[in-house]
Amino acid sequence: MSGELNAAFHMADVRDKRITRRRAVAVGELHAGPVAYPLIVERRLPKGDALVMAEIAGLQGAKMASMLMPLCHPLPLELVQVFCAPVPERQAIRVWCECASEARTGVEMEALAGVNAA
Repeated sequence: MSGELNAAFHMADVRDKRITRRRAVAVGELHAGPVAYPLIVERRLPKGDALVMAEIAGLQGAKMASMLMPLCHPLPLELVQVFCAPVPERQAIRVWCECASEARTGVEMEALAGVNAA
């Protein structure tokens, strides 16, 4: 079958790559604005603590990366850490997601998916 189809896209073939330790960190910011920002950082939202929920959602987003992005390899994540921190001068929340694995391909997409989900 190899070489018979000439698709416009394909999943990268990583079979010949060595298994190595992989690590990626992604960072993003959510600009909350003057109304939402104090409610978030003072944990006064009616449905609960948005920062804790964002960290949980980020963890789940990293774990689901290969299901959300068609060409992303499913990887055995050995570490996912998500942290949210207020940035008062911009009325924003900064999100960090670190992912690590021992695999044939990197974990960059998982880290980005984690930040995006948070």
